[in-house]
Amino acid sequence: MHYNRLGRSGLKVSEVCLGTMTFGNGADEAEAARMVHAAFDAGVNFFDTADAYVNGVSEAMLGKALKGRRPDAVVASKVFNPMGGRPNDSGMSRLHIMQAVEASLKRLQTDYIDIYFIHHVDIQTPLEEMLRAFDDLVRQGKILYTACSNYEAWRLMEALWLAETRGWTGFAAYQPQYSLVVRDIDEEIVPACEAKGLGVVAWSPLASGYLAGKYKPGDLKAQGTRSAEGWGFQGRFFAPNHAEILQALLDTARDINRSPAQTALRWVMDQPFMTSAIVGARNAQQLGETLAAGGWRLPEEARARLDKVSAQPHRYPRAFEESMVDRRNSAVKMPSLKK
Repeated sequence: MHYNRLGRSGLKVSEVCLGTMTFGNGADEAEAARMVHAAFDAGVNFFDTADAYVNGVSEAMLGKALKGRRPDAVVASKVFNPMGGRPNDSGMSRLHIMQAVEASLKRLQTDYIDIYFIHHVDIQTPLEEMLRAFDDLVRQGKILYTACSNYEAWRLMEALWLAETRGWTGFAAYQPQYSLVVRDIDEEIVPACEAKGLGVVAWSPLASGYLAGKYKPGDLKAQGTRSAEGWGFQGRFFAPNHAEILQALLDTARDINRSPAQTALRWVMDQPFMTSAIVGARNAQQLGETLAAGGWRLPEEARARLDKVSAQPHRYPRAFEESMVDRRNSAVKMPSLKK
């Protein structure tokens, strides 16, 4: 297992992160504990949850499974989603953040959360309000690092600017959807994270299971999967050529003698800007196969093949401006440049 720094922070996390959205939703308490222990055995030290996963059940199961091992774990949780029916039981208001973190700490049976994510965009709460609340929690020692998920590039940069100018704790990480068939963040988000030194922690690196080997190219539904069960399948975000990408993945996996899931996950983790990729499973056996994606690198030819087939056309203004360097360079007529 490789370990990467979370952006510019000093925190090191495993390149594979165990996602716990299935805890209480496909995996019972005993199976959740087996998965946590299997992850530790494979070298994983990074665990991702959220208060809204099964209405707190995921956090509670993770907390129980980490008993006696809490110092070995980097725990990430999130806040935003409704946790009740009252007007302030959701969102990023100071009130909800303060109530939510106390509830999460109790469920996780811990005194602190290592990384606390803003789960979704809240257009009803000023960035200043949520960032100041997060800063207060850092100063109180209840959270150690702040982060966000699903922000647009402009909103991410605004939040970073506000934190910097006000002397508040700035985000250490960004959590986007990213996979071979969902590469939208390449356009603006990745350059922003690289410029500001944020770690990137991918959710759905197997595209809701589409890249795990159970689907045939062109089919967006398969028996016994989330697509058939009608939950958590993000097919609407897939690239138009997703069938071509899946076929290339299946061919590449066969050529390098790896499973499609291992190959797709390894491709995500091999991206130079990627800190960690979140993987979930319904049982320890399924998780074991996926964890085998850690600790090696894709052969250069295989990576280049997958890079090419999955690359999406640049959009305006990047598509309009990307030739300007060549235009400028080709206009220079200096004798010293003659060969």
